[in-house]
Amino acid sequence: MLIDGHGRKVDYLRVSVTERCNFRCQYCMPEKPFSWVPRENLLSYEDLFKFVKVSIDEGIRKVRITGGEPLLREGLENFVKMIADYKSDIDLALTTNAYLLPKAAQKLADAGLKRINVSLDSLNDEVAAKIAQKDVLKTVLKGIQAASDAGLKVKVNCVPMKGINDGELVEIMDFCKEKGYPIRYIEYMENQHAKDTAMGLNSEEIQAIIREKYNFKMIEREGSSPSQNYQLEDGYVFGIIEPHKDDFCATCNRIRLTASGVLIPCLYFEDAQSIKEAIQSNDIDKAAAILKDVLANKPEKNKWADEEGNETSSRAFYETGG
Repeated sequence: MLIDGHGRKVDYLRVSVTERCNFRCQYCMPEKPFSWVPRENLLSYEDLFKFVKVSIDEGIRKVRITGGEPLLREGLENFVKMIADYKSDIDLALTTNAYLLPKAAQKLADAGLKRINVSLDSLNDEVAAKIAQKDVLKTVLKGIQAASDAGLKVKVNCVPMKGINDGELVEIMDFCKEKGYPIRYIEYMENQHAKDTAMGLNSEEIQAIIREKYNFKMIEREGSSPSQNYQLEDGYVFGIIEPHKDDFCATCNRIRLTASGVLIPCLYFEDAQSIKEAIQSNDIDKAAAILKDVLANKPEKNKWADEEGNETSSRAFYETGG
């Protein structure tokens, strides 16, 4: 069992397989040039898997593959199969923008993937194109349907932005209700790589918009989930992820590994250690020791939740998978 320095059980590993993305969303990386990260800077799937095995053996029970956009890395289904074959009951998931899912969904499901989280910030072609800086909506919707058809459980993430998609929040929820997908609205996380004019909605503003059509009540969180959940009168449950709230980090059970082998204890803080040398030299004991040291120094709270508040992260979310 993995326990951090504040007594929290850590059983969730997020693995970023690439920092590249085929979107340029306003709240993430709108100005970053399209580029290739040199292959030699990345851990191979085999080396990433070595660390995943270490983590599972130490107590990790949930693995989520992220990016950037993870489907941009060729052969991702092979990495999925490595993990699924090693521990068939692992909670194995993927976060994606769904643009490449039409051709990939069935291969991923066959390899052992169980769930996907999909970004869907608009159901309007022009608005979706404005956010992603690319004509994406039709292909994204095809990707979501392909995942569902392949038997993958689908959850939708939406980042509400003022003056952009804030008029669609109920429409997106209704789409998800009809399809049977849970939806989570994510408060915009301030970061230096986002568009200067990007402004998000906080939880109270999101709730006020939804309340214009629906009555709902707050319900308990699911385990260590970062989402505060709410239930409509018809039983449908939606969530809001509120990183600015003081209690957001209280049950944090996550740790993150980048494609280049950097192990990150907290999404916001810069503190991190590399496991690349240990893994590539097959020093598994050293990799396990680094894992435990990083956990021992995992901060109690992210800086969005501290007393000062409203800080801007220099962490590139496209490197860490959010």
